[in-house]
Amino acid sequence: MKRNFWTARLKTILIVAVVLAVVVAVILGITSGATFGEKVVGTVLSPIRTGIAAIDRQAERYYNYIFGYEALKAENAELQKRILEMEEDVRTAEQYQRENEQLKTLLGLSEEHEDYSFVSAYIISWDSSDYKSAFTIGKGTNSGLEEGMCAVTENGQVVGLITKVGVNWATITTIMDSSLEISASIASSGYTGVVQGTYLPDGSSILRMNYLLTDAIIKNDDQVVTTGSTLYPRGLLLGYITNASQDETGVAKYATLNPSCDLDNLEQIFIITNYANQ
Repeated sequence: MKRNFWTARLKTILIVAVVLAVVVAVILGITSGATFGEKVVGTVLSPIRTGIAAIDRQAERYYNYIFGYEALKAENAELQKRILEMEEDVRTAEQYQRENEQLKTLLGLSEEHEDYSFVSAYIISWDSSDYKSAFTIGKGTNSGLEEGMCAVTENGQVVGLITKVGVNWATITTIMDSSLEISASIASSGYTGVVQGTYLPDGSSILRMNYLLTDAIIKNDDQVVTTGSTLYPRGLLLGYITNASQDETGVAKYATLNPSCDLDNLEQIFIITNYANQ
């Protein structure tokens, strides 16, 4: 009987302990905001959440890198664009400066030859079959140009002659071409001859002054100028003498010339559309 009493007493104590434990667990769950099950789940998921957070941070770093790289790339492209624009501005300013200097020089030529009328034009292409022989300009009959008009630089150096013309274009055959024959004289002595381009066996060409008198005294660096005709005004510079010798016939002399016009760097020319002795 006594044993049954203690057994019942022990059961009562155990039941009370369990109830108290449950009550404490409930109270703790309420105060901590999480149930026992939630705590278990939280414990299990905690490493996973940590891994996800690490992946998220890494993804954010990659995102910032990629979009930061794209931003830098866009900024670099914008800077390159600005550099190109500034370089273009510099080139334009240099071109304006060259044009201004050319026009000032041309003004001096116009003041020296008040009877001259000019039309300016830019070279748009060279004859690909024979370099330095001919080129095309971007003006034609709509600007008053005609075949047979003389082309010069702003310094009055002869470039060539209009040999073909369209509405908005014209072909200039240069003085280096053998088809042009220009009456000329040596400025210092007055000896006369004909200036003409001459082709050499290697395909290049030189400028020659033919039909000079055999007893003509010719000096290097003498200027050769036009004598005046229906095509070329008088006194335009053709070139400078570099050498003289007997021609192939033996009855006359010829002189080789260095053209006064720098065809290699020619960009703009001026067409003489009218002059007094035309």
